Amino acid sequence: MTADLSLLTADPELLPLWQAVHDRLAAGTHPADIATVTVPSLTPGAVAALRSWLDTPAQRRRGRTSAPDTPHGTKVPLRALLQVIGLPPHELQPLVERAVGRPVINRRQDRLARTTLRQRLSAHADAQLPHLPQLRARIMAAGITQDEERETRRLIDALASITRHLPHQPPRTLAKLAHDHAGDPHYFDPATLPGQRLIAAVAEMAGRPEPTRPDHIRAQLSDHGILADRLSATVLLHQVRATGDSSIDRRLNEATTPVALNLLDLTRTPPRLAPQTLTVVENPSVLEAAMEYASTQPIACTSGQLRAVDHALLQLAVDQGLRLRYAGDLDPAGLQIAATVQQTYGAELIAMDAALVHAAGNSPSAVPLGPLPSDCDPVLATQLHVAGRVVYQEHDVVLDHLFRRPGADEGVSSRATPAAGHSPQTPTARYLGRNGGCEDHG
Repeated sequence: MTADLSLLTADPELLPLWQAVHDRLAAGTHPADIATVTVPSLTPGAVAALRSWLDTPAQRRRGRTSAPDTPHGTKVPLRALLQVIGLPPHELQPLVERAVGRPVINRRQDRLARTTLRQRLSAHADAQLPHLPQLRARIMAAGITQDEERETRRLIDALASITRHLPHQPPRTLAKLAHDHAGDPHYFDPATLPGQRLIAAVAEMAGRPEPTRPDHIRAQLSDHGILADRLSATVLLHQVRATGDSSIDRRLNEATTPVALNLLDLTRTPPRLAPQTLTVVENPSVLEAAMEYASTQPIACTSGQLRAVDHALLQLAVDQGLRLRYAGDLDPAGLQIAATVQQTYGAELIAMDAALVHAAGNSPSAVPLGPLPSDCDPVLATQLHVAGRVVYQEHDVVLDHLFRRPGADEGVSSRATPAAGHSPQTPTARYLGRNGGCEDHG
């Protein structure tokens, strides 16, 4: 008999048979070496079809079959089946791939290839990074495919080249080193995998724990003559008083608008700050509001997620004895940032409580709240879930609380005069009456 192969591969009742053959081929068995295959879950119709093709009249008369049932499934004589349907062994794999819908990947050969690849890369890493055994182990612990061999070699070679002559003298920028040793100035950016590997390498050579905070990472790299970007990221300071005589101190004292300081400013020639209460906020728009309110409150802005420059400012404030306050958005990210500032630097959180959320009323924002951090204050979390929306710092309730001028009528925004007949006991008024303004200059 010569069967219609397209019908055989399209028959869903025969799919378990082809799947079982696919598994044998993927395990590395040659098609001509598969004598039988045991197939679980064959339907009675499929078993009947196979037996009609394979069983001889004599077998049927004696009640015997070439495809007997076993405890593990139906045992199919594959060689006999191929002869019956007129399929040579070398055409078995294409037929099975069509039937199953995916190629056969020889797992045995793949394992051998992976083992050979790992041995080759391990020998290369041992030769290039003998001084970094922990890093070598970390690199080799990651799964590496044939396609990734070139990039892994590139990483090993670049790390070897950069770390061979630490510390770099004179110091060089991370971008320049990445350009010269890996051909890409962004190759070792700290957020990338190569960047993380470089940070781990420097920590291992220094015999120190691997840093996680951005400012600690940059400080450790700097100790070894590697200068991560110190210029592009800035913090904004407004109405912050200084007592030193450096150019940065003078800029702070003479400025009438926010002053941008970068990481180099804060680490090489840091200002000497006067005793004061420094309110740190998350969003630059709050500084715009401070100018609109004509606030004289010392205020700084970190622009969201804490970067190295933000940590440098906060640490400087703590080291110089300033009282710190922090206010951020009442959303999951803002609450997490606030918790970090509070726990790390001892800042007092302001304009971030349940009373403020209640005062925001029915119009906190249009943005759904999302999951809150597990350590969020339960009273605040309850009020936020009632509102169901994020409360951003741009909300008038927040701005009035931050910048309400002393002597202003309760409940009246410092920026506007209320309409005639407007009750002073608005939600903002009630909140301010309970919590007071923040125009405290220390």
